[in-house]
Amino acid sequence: MMRYSIICFCFVCLLACVQEGNTQSKSKKTKNQESNTQTNLENMEQATFGAGCFWCVEAVFQRINGVEKIVSGYAGGKNKNPTYKEVCTGETGHAEVCQITYDPSKVTYDELLEVFWKTHDPTTLNRQGNDEGTQYRSVVFYHNDAQKQLAEKYKKELNEVKAYDKPIVTEISLLPEFYVAEDYHQNYYNENPNQGYCAFVIAPKVEKLRKVFKEKLKKGSE
Repeated sequence: MMRYSIICFCFVCLLACVQEGNTQSKSKKTKNQESNTQTNLENMEQATFGAGCFWCVEAVFQRINGVEKIVSGYAGGKNKNPTYKEVCTGETGHAEVCQITYDPSKVTYDELLEVFWKTHDPTTLNRQGNDEGTQYRSVVFYHNDAQKQLAEKYKKELNEVKAYDKPIVTEISLLPEFYVAEDYHQNYYNENPNQGYCAFVIAPKVEKLRKVFKEKLKKGSE
């Protein structure tokens, strides 16, 4: 009986050691994963664009290689913490925008600007297609002076070569406070591909993107 108790005690101790080792191993893995994520985020940069409905902008840039994260939201208005309903009145001054987190080693800000200007009409003031109002204006909200200079240079060159029939009216402004849109606006096209607006407005934009920027797309988005 004594020997059996000793054996049981040794087994329990061994099991506890193994479990502790596994816990420590998992803890190390978790810390390493958190460290890698933090390092990855530190290497990322951000861009913020408005080009009509943010569902469209999100769907387009989600497919660009090097884009790691996109958040739909509101910027450029007077109200704090605006709701979609308030922004839709056009009275808050906010634009529907997408804040893009990207890896500059895979895609440059120049390339993002190219996609931006070629996937919407930057010559229509406060309007994209049937979406009309200041909330749908074409806008580049720059995060730093380098982005400002690149956006202004690109806009000037496009106007000089008359890339469009009419002058570009895209606003170029320093990013004010960015407000995240409601949860149901995030990843909208991917989750609602058969919804009417998605099928008739966004899908053609995505198809155009595949044709014009095939070499810039993520694997599987071609």
